Amino acid sequence: MDKILVAYATKYGSTKGIAERIGQALREAGLQVDIRPAGDVRDLAPYHAVVLGSAVYIFRWRREAVRLLRALAALPGRPVWLFSSGPTSETDTDAFPGGLKLPKAMQPFADRLRVRDAAVFRGVNDPQKMNALERWMMSNMKAPSGDFREWDAIDAWARGIAQALLETGA
Repeated sequence: MDKILVAYATKYGSTKGIAERIGQALREAGLQVDIRPAGDVRDLAPYHAVVLGSAVYIFRWRREAVRLLRALAALPGRPVWLFSSGPTSETDTDAFPGGLKLPKAMQPFADRLRVRDAAVFRGVNDPQKMNALERWMMSNMKAPSGDFREWDAIDAWARGIAQALLETGA
């Protein structure tokens, strides 16, 4: 159990990019890391710690990330960090109502796991990848297009995870 799992659930690839960046930072710190789609994770036994992230749509995580979080909650004891990818502009700072860092329905699972930290990172709004309904919704919300990921914040968060794992051996 010396590997770290960085798992993600994405629709168009933005969250995958964030997970890969987190995994890269952990590897640079000397940790062994597997980066995998959440839906592909079948066995958590090989992993000493888990970083799990999901894209956010209509204040919800993707189904495969929720399933993996529930599986983790059934096997507490390993360090877990969670991240959400969703807001897509500087004025859109909350992925969830009330400034929460997770969907409210998932908080009991996070509490059971004693999640070390949860972060919300901005994502990407690319109308060319969206279906007609999604483009219409974004247009009505006057959502700006672009890549709003803040790589410095993502890198700093990942370095904090690496430091915590290296310092505590957890």
